[in-house]
Amino acid sequence: MTEIIRKLRVAAYAVIVRDDQILLSRWLGPERPMWILPGGGVDHGEDPYDAVIREVFEETGYKAEVRRLLGIQNVHGPLNRDGVDVDYHRIRILYEAEVVGGELTFEVGGSTDQAGWFPLAEVPELDHVESVDVGLAMFRNRPEDGRIARFT
Repeated sequence: MTEIIRKLRVAAYAVIVRDDQILLSRWLGPERPMWILPGGGVDHGEDPYDAVIREVFEETGYKAEVRRLLGIQNVHGPLNRDGVDVDYHRIRILYEAEVVGGELTFEVGGSTDQAGWFPLAEVPELDHVESVDVGLAMFRNRPEDGRIARFT
């Protein structure tokens, strides 16, 4: 019998929209690079609010200020990584934020390699992770309960 590994990942992401453009980072995923919301894993003992500010700076060079909590995305299901079965549980904390300083720079030696502003109308054509769509839906619709359990 194959052992299934259980993994929990808590991460904080920023939805930063200005002038009908969204700020995205290019994640160096296991299959291929894909565009994501700037953000990432919350370190042990770190407040997610502080994590998203840190991650935006690391990935984009911008200083960000959080405006509000948009919501939580809960994703749970099987994943196979390098032949290993993983019971993977992702909790994504999504914030609305804005750029208040810094300049666009790319992360070196991290999980992303580029960042940039993209017109909102072009997002559907970008090769991006589904959390970008979830973040934009929360940004646009402001769910009362702050939660999108499943995005379709």
